[in-house]
Amino acid sequence: MKCPRCESILYRKNGRRNDKQNYLCKNCGKQFLEPAFPRSLETDLLANGNGHTKVFMAEATEVSLVKNLPEEKATEKSLGSFSLTLAEELLQTILSPDSLESAAFSQLLLKIQQKNEIKHQLETGISLLLLDTENLKLDVDSELFLASVCKYPLQVKIAFANWRNPSIGKQDIELYNRGYQLVHVPEGKDSADAKMIAFGACILRSYPTVKEILVCSSDGILTHLCNELQNQGLIVYWVRRQGQTLHIENRNTGKLTHYSLAMATEVPSFEKVVEQIQDLIKNEQDSINARLHSLAAIASLFKERSNINIKHNPKQA
Repeated sequence: MKCPRCESILYRKNGRRNDKQNYLCKNCGKQFLEPAFPRSLETDLLANGNGHTKVFMAEATEVSLVKNLPEEKATEKSLGSFSLTLAEELLQTILSPDSLESAAFSQLLLKIQQKNEIKHQLETGISLLLLDTENLKLDVDSELFLASVCKYPLQVKIAFANWRNPSIGKQDIELYNRGYQLVHVPEGKDSADAKMIAFGACILRSYPTVKEILVCSSDGILTHLCNELQNQGLIVYWVRRQGQTLHIENRNTGKLTHYSLAMATEVPSFEKVVEQIQDLIKNEQDSINARLHSLAAIASLFKERSNINIKHNPKQA
């Protein structure tokens, strides 16, 4: 608050006039009352308007008057009426065509959408695949099968290798086209394994929404990474290759799943093989019974149409 004559901020209280506080300017001696609508508030409202927000002076004055009312006068009815009026004005301002088409409103919608997506990912979770390309090669069918094993969608795939190594061939191009992130490691024994362990141990820092992780490498040293990821509360699948078969071990439950690379299909367990054989036998029996029933019906129809009377003569002793 400033003196209305000299705009000095040096003043003191000087009694009350009309139930309002009276002030005396120490600089010029002018007496004045506390303004109902402070100049600083008016300045702030106009400065923050941005050409779209229109705050009517009457409503803003009402804000100041309500604040200055004694407690016995500031009834619930007056406060409720003011809140309703202010809410209506704000709603009209927000829904005005100028406001809806403004860049600020578009940025607000974008931020809300991004927060909703992050919240959705945190609630649903994702799966992540770590691949030692120098040790294990995954084709598209194998990758799709691994994705089907996971409960959460496979959204992040990271491959580690010395991409300058001629033995890698053109796998970098192929994997990149399939959506893999490529991590280069220097030449050396177990370099890819070491990088996978270092990167995977702090995976939640980069991907906080990950719930399941596929560790694809046949090297035994990756046991340490699997244990660390389990300790962090993740579901870990260790994918290893033996001959023409992929072994997928759920490290949390111990369940083993097998996938045939030659046949591009899951290798069933012994129990499933027995169950399938039993189904085949049952289906074959049902098929034989159906054919016998059809044959009996045809014989009966032929007998009826041909008037054939078949007599059974007892055998003579």
